[in-house]
Amino acid sequence: MRCPYCGSFDDKVTESRQLANGESIRRRRECLSCGQRFTSFERIEQLPFMVIKHDGRREPFDRAKIAKGIERALEKRPVATDLKDQIISEIEDEAYTIGKATREIATTDIGEIVLKRIHSVDKVAYIRFASVYRKFNNLEEFINEVKRISSDDGENS
Repeated sequence: MRCPYCGSFDDKVTESRQLANGESIRRRRECLSCGQRFTSFERIEQLPFMVIKHDGRREPFDRAKIAKGIERALEKRPVATDLKDQIISEIEDEAYTIGKATREIATTDIGEIVLKRIHSVDKVAYIRFASVYRKFNNLEEFINEVKRISSDDGENS
């Protein structure tokens, strides 16, 4: 490790500590040339978790995109902020679980996970999200979806 003060490569580790549940290590070092102390961090290099788009492109998974969709769907709905955060975390966890083997997941799978989570929290938010996700082309499709979730509620009661 190069000393940030004098540029020397001669140093010794004086202390090591695990951070972030063992996923990184913080090391205190002392330069043998100038005597200055400095800190270095060691982390496991992880492959990015990818999302397969409708057109076949792949892009890194972005929790913020899910959060944005959830926020829009739940806008002006009586849902606590901590519940929104919990929903987003559950969606992220389920997406990682589904795509664990290949380190990727299709946007359609993410959309279905989001629909399932929102459906259990707020039916209006579900319809808002479904209308965008399922790309309703006309009022009839919208009404059919409302009727479908209304009949689902009747069965669950």
